[in-house]
Amino acid sequence: MSSTSLPRFRIQTWRMVTLYVAGALVFALLAFRLFNLQIFEGVNWLIRAEDNFTREISIPALRGIIYDRNGMVLARNIASYNVVITPAYLPDDAVDIQRIYRELSGIIDVPVNHGTVDDAKLVAACVPGPGIAQLVELGDSLAPYSPVKIKCDVDGESARIIRERAVAWPGVDIEIEPIRDYPTGSLTANVIGFLGPIPAARVEQYEALGFKAGRDKVGYAGVEASMQDILAGQNGRRVIEVDVAGKELRNLEPPIPPVPGDNIRLTLDTRLQLAAEGALLGEIESWNAYFGRIRISSGVVIAMNPKTGEILAMVSYPTYENNRLARFIPAYYYQQLSEDPRHPLLNNAISSEYPPGSVFKLSTATGALNEGVVTIDQTIYAPGQLILTEKFSPNDPGRERPFVDWIFDQNPAGFGQIDFLHCIAYSSNVCFYKLGGGYKDEIPQGLGILRLREYARALGYDEPSGIELPGEADGLIPSPKWKRINQGENWSTGDTYIASVGQGYVLATPLQVLMSGATIANDGKLMQPTILREVINDEGHVVRFFQPAMKWDITTTQLIQNYECEGGYCSEAEGKKTVSPFVVQSVQEGMRLAVTDPRGTLNKVFSGFPIAVAGKTGTAEYCDDVALSQNRCQYGQWPTHSWTLAYAPYDDPEIIVMAFCYNGGEGASVAGPIVAKVVEAYFEIKAIDIAEGVGGGG
Repeated sequence: MSSTSLPRFRIQTWRMVTLYVAGALVFALLAFRLFNLQIFEGVNWLIRAEDNFTREISIPALRGIIYDRNGMVLARNIASYNVVITPAYLPDDAVDIQRIYRELSGIIDVPVNHGTVDDAKLVAACVPGPGIAQLVELGDSLAPYSPVKIKCDVDGESARIIRERAVAWPGVDIEIEPIRDYPTGSLTANVIGFLGPIPAARVEQYEALGFKAGRDKVGYAGVEASMQDILAGQNGRRVIEVDVAGKELRNLEPPIPPVPGDNIRLTLDTRLQLAAEGALLGEIESWNAYFGRIRISSGVVIAMNPKTGEILAMVSYPTYENNRLARFIPAYYYQQLSEDPRHPLLNNAISSEYPPGSVFKLSTATGALNEGVVTIDQTIYAPGQLILTEKFSPNDPGRERPFVDWIFDQNPAGFGQIDFLHCIAYSSNVCFYKLGGGYKDEIPQGLGILRLREYARALGYDEPSGIELPGEADGLIPSPKWKRINQGENWSTGDTYIASVGQGYVLATPLQVLMSGATIANDGKLMQPTILREVINDEGHVVRFFQPAMKWDITTTQLIQNYECEGGYCSEAEGKKTVSPFVVQSVQEGMRLAVTDPRGTLNKVFSGFPIAVAGKTGTAEYCDDVALSQNRCQYGQWPTHSWTLAYAPYDDPEIIVMAFCYNGGEGASVAGPIVAKVVEAYFEIKAIDIAEGVGGGG
């Protein structure tokens, strides 16, 4: 019997070594990865784990209230009732859920089913469109324990009914949310402004300050925007633990309560604001009815205390209804406002620039008398028309050009021989042409554009005033350098003549015009215009008191650059100068004479007025897109804006009022009566306050 031996299986050594090495590497990698996760990245993973069960909740702060000077509420927070459904708390039975939806739909007028869940993703909360079922389904897929807004700002009766039925409707509740309310609405909208969602471009900036995008609102215009930091307060904070479904379990840190915003008391007097709006709209409607068409499309009225700079009224027409923008900004309404050529979203009192016309002559008069261009007793010949040889350089032979006075159509002979005070009282263009640009041997050396610019700036032109409102324009007082850069040609003698009466390239905001008159009325002291009277904390304590601030006194502060002029051309010289108090007093007398002299521009406007008034009118030719489209920018056909400013009492001014009417025509006829009505209303309100023992209008 033979035996056979089976071959013996044998693993090669190199294969064994390779297997062991591979196994060792795998275990080493696992060990390294485990070590890396637990040691090097342990903190990061711990943070991620904590994030899974930690949620930070921002608690909104109440926004501050805005009052007028007498305590009347201009902006406040009111309760808005929102219907919400928390998906996780709904019944398990689908039939019961549908019953709740149907009964709720009958009360709030939101369909049970409308559109799809994808449609619901495309709209913001509170925007009509999706049905109840679609909104809840979307919320359930995102955060079942977070309330879903079904309808916002329901009426109080509906909110009460839903609250009563909430026992039978698990998951349905009423959420109370504060929203902004403006009791005076459009009357003060251009000053107060409105709120809107945090702009996408500024989300990071606001979130760094503790705001929550998508919920918190910030100021978009007016005081709501300019005093955002004062009104907004500081949001509170809660850090809580939640389960996997988002249900709140407990606080992880002590809650930080929100800090309410401070309240603000403005300098506005709502009663005077209402009177100013009534006077402006009444005059506009009356003249438009007279002409049988919309001739005057917009206007401004501002009233200020010239001694303190407090703005007592600021009306810009047309305006808008800021209550329509309180919850959200309707696209159709905002588009309507944006496309309106009258720009109702702008506060035209500070943001629009117009040629000031004859109200600017206060600057020319101040400069001419202070520089010795004219003396107080000197008579100036003011015919109805002046023929000037206009030159663009000293060696230019020039060309003749007529410059007419406003009285030319009524009396081609003009005003004849008049002195300095009557130049102001009658508002003679020819007189001021000569004062600004000079004329032959009668006035060999006029004020000149550079010196005129200095005096205009001293009275408040050519730069923003610094009032606590956004969007203020700076106006324009041109210079030869400005014209070369922007118009591509030299300055001409005619440019100086036109600028001397507030025309040509001269532009100003209505507030700047008011400031120029207030500086004269206040004996040369230009006060900082302000609308802020007090800041009050949530406990009722005043944390910031009003203190009148003087920008400068033109009779003591060296503001005016010295220029040496010859042959109509000026060059800068050393030193600066002030305005003589005598000059300011003389300009005041000229403004008073405009009221008291039978031929004064304001004599008829304030005839029989029981309080001494002084003022200045303006009728400013203009050419803009509207006038161009109507082919009116032609000699003899130029449309005109209407201006008037006046202050009272003359010896101790308490109020100065400026009125402007776009395309209004003659200043004394259109803007003058508006100013008279506002001044009259001020003293009537003051008399009522004194009779009731509540002060004298301050």
